[in-house]
Amino acid sequence: MKVAVPKEIVANERRVAATPRTVAKMVKLGITVSVQAGAGTESSIADSEYEEVGASIESNLEPLLGAADVVVKVQPPLQHESAGKHELELLKPDTSLICILQPLTNHDVVRQLADKRITSFSLDLLPRIARAQAMDVLSSMSTLAGYKAVLLAANALKTVLPMLTTAAGTLYPAKALILGAGVAGLQAIATARRLGAVVKAFDVRPVVKEQVESLGAEFIELGVSQDDAEDAGGYAKEQAEDTQRRTLELIAEHARESDIVITTALIPGKKAPILITEDMIKQMKSGSVVVDLAAEAGGNCELSELDQSVVKHDVTLIGYANLPSTLPSHASLMYANNVSNFLLHLHKDGQIAVNLEDEITKGTLITHQGEVVHDFVKGVLGGE
Repeated sequence: MKVAVPKEIVANERRVAATPRTVAKMVKLGITVSVQAGAGTESSIADSEYEEVGASIESNLEPLLGAADVVVKVQPPLQHESAGKHELELLKPDTSLICILQPLTNHDVVRQLADKRITSFSLDLLPRIARAQAMDVLSSMSTLAGYKAVLLAANALKTVLPMLTTAAGTLYPAKALILGAGVAGLQAIATARRLGAVVKAFDVRPVVKEQVESLGAEFIELGVSQDDAEDAGGYAKEQAEDTQRRTLELIAEHARESDIVITTALIPGKKAPILITEDMIKQMKSGSVVVDLAAEAGGNCELSELDQSVVKHDVTLIGYANLPSTLPSHASLMYANNVSNFLLHLHKDGQIAVNLEDEITKGTLITHQGEVVHDFVKGVLGGE
């Protein structure tokens, strides 16, 4: 089996889908690995480091992808300006593709994958079950995003985060409000607490209260039942109109008192819910900061702008996408480990085994043998 690791071409994408450590694991199992020249440069990985563990370096993209049985990437395939072709055009039929495909929004790419007879796996749809934890790219990347969000907020804030008692006077700690207590939110809580902020967190799911409090933050309760707040996969559900109104009122009350607000709320396949309105921004402290981790999905903050840091009503609004890529060495380490664990889960007798009786395989398999096979993705495409 031949595995190809191309260099990512999406703007500002600095991660790579394999590291020397994961390449060594594959080579040990008899897998042939080829890496595009410079694929790991942005993650501080030299081509020679891949060669030392048994990978070959390929300068040209076309032979790299054309000879591959499996391609591992970070971002979905797209038009390659240098090659003058779409990356999918360079793959032979029945090649397997493993990446963060985001099939619920990248509909055209999914159709092209089916037309090209590519077997594609989307790691962002990995089932949240215990045996899949070592493959969970969303948790890995959300951990880094939550951490970096606090650093961005601290850098933009005009005060310090911790309480400091000095000869020149006492500096009181910053107040941080974290909206959403998933992986990103919990890491934001932990980071803000380590930096000395007083932290409150809100989530519509009551079950996360214990996790929030274990990190030293105060949990803000809305008072909805678990069934009303969480779906079967553990994600927050869309709220009923009355619950949405109560949520916004509660958030507004606490946002007024906060120096930092970090929003992390996402609903798979749908636009991110608005949690911070313009009226709330107007009522926030002068000089306060909002970091919108959902900016790429439309934003939790009504006024945030994708990939921009702007000041509106004297509040700094940060809406940078792809924060994990700003920490490329550790992001690549974690992502590559997830990909390697997933690939080795599928690997059997020198090839990719598509076992639809396996929950992990079935949950991530998007296209196979010329068809869209994922039920949820197929339903979304059919509804257009």
